[in-house]
Amino acid sequence: MLAEIQNYHSTFSLEEQVIAALIYQIISKNLIEAEHKIWHRHPVWFIEGNPIVGYSKQKKGIRLMFWSGADFEEKDLNILGEKFKDASIFYNSYSEINENDIVRWLEKSKKIQWDYKNLVKRKGQLVRL
Repeated sequence: MLAEIQNYHSTFSLEEQVIAALIYQIISKNLIEAEHKIWHRHPVWFIEGNPIVGYSKQKKGIRLMFWSGADFEEKDLNILGEKFKDASIFYNSYSEINENDIVRWLEKSKKIQWDYKNLVKRKGQLVRL
């Protein structure tokens, strides 16, 4: 695990650290071709420079977010806005995490992508890759 991500986790409660560590492990094991780093203050994985998945601590819990998740057609992923194509799920307990669901969503994240990398160049216009 990158030191900057370990530092990020160190600010969490013990339960949140366990959740974050498991999410990190599942993503890293299943997105081996992706680079990851702290981006906008939380861990994010990228494929060819395009953000795919990340997680962050929020008031509602640990949020696992897929940048193109709105198109995954998954009932457990919540779509919050209309402008972008992200979808997410919140975890408050280690026991809520279903690894098979996350692995399935990660597989979809490789195939279903919107071009966030060039969002600024396109003046806010998202294009499907």
